[in-house]
Amino acid sequence: MKSQLYPLKFQPILKDKIWGGEKLHQHFNKNSKSKSLGESWEISAVPGDVSLVANGKLQGKSLQELLDTNGAQILGSKNLKRFGKNFPLLIKFIDAKQDLSIQLHPDDELAKARHNSFGKTEMWYVMQADNDANLIVGFNQKVDKDIYLKHLEEKTLTQILNFDKVKEGDTYFIEAGRVHAIGAGVLLAEIQQTSDVTYRVYDWDRVDADGNERELHNDIAIDAFNFDMKDDFRVSYKTSKNKVNEMVDCPFFTTNFLELDASMEIKNKQDSFMIYMCVDGEVEISNDNFKETISKGETILVPAAIETYKLRSGYAKLLQVYI
Repeated sequence: MKSQLYPLKFQPILKDKIWGGEKLHQHFNKNSKSKSLGESWEISAVPGDVSLVANGKLQGKSLQELLDTNGAQILGSKNLKRFGKNFPLLIKFIDAKQDLSIQLHPDDELAKARHNSFGKTEMWYVMQADNDANLIVGFNQKVDKDIYLKHLEEKTLTQILNFDKVKEGDTYFIEAGRVHAIGAGVLLAEIQQTSDVTYRVYDWDRVDADGNERELHNDIAIDAFNFDMKDDFRVSYKTSKNKVNEMVDCPFFTTNFLELDASMEIKNKQDSFMIYMCVDGEVEISNDNFKETISKGETILVPAAIETYKLRSGYAKLLQVYI
């Protein structure tokens, strides 16, 4: 079965959201005419939203089917031992036409106890931002539980949140337990643990078409906060061409930045799958057995069993993700 494996593209799983827009269609040609398309789940093994292969002889098979039959070849043996036949990451593109809710996520321990789920540590790479668009990450001052609850009760939470104006290329690392929100006008790539658990704490008092507010989770969210985090969520990274530039290296994923204008050989010594998110341009991925191309707004998974291949491009920017 090993010989069957090749770089896998998946059918995007498209999600309408109250805060979504049209950029995922306009910029990345995602197949939706919706005016409130918020997310494109590029690679997912979340129950009920499992990705289907879109290319080659395995087309139509689900990611979970492949993991069940080829777990070590897809994941790598160390990941199979750690995660079983569960794909550990959820890969998305997100378009926020309006502000997302103020939210945070539980860590592994809390998520396992409450939801039988992984926790959610994630990162963002900004692909496009309108003028004066912001991300909310953390607080603008030292905050403890009592200060937070006082502002929540008095509906003055935004006074203590940290707003960062952002531009293309800005990158943020969002650990479980840190308050955050994507602001209106931001289009980004998101890499996260496989989890769909979000605790909303404030939703700008907005209502849906039926006049209903979305559910908040303040009763359980308070236990998920980590008020002792440092303000080290902004990621600085090098942009050397045709080289692997480290962005984030954490227990849940490693993400590198690649800017290509030539050919680059990849030797995968990580015993892990490699994911490439194309955030600009176009790149060809090939060896003697296969040739695949991805363009801006597309994602591909190279199984762990494929150890050597080339990336070729006249111009491309990629996020390379593995564990």
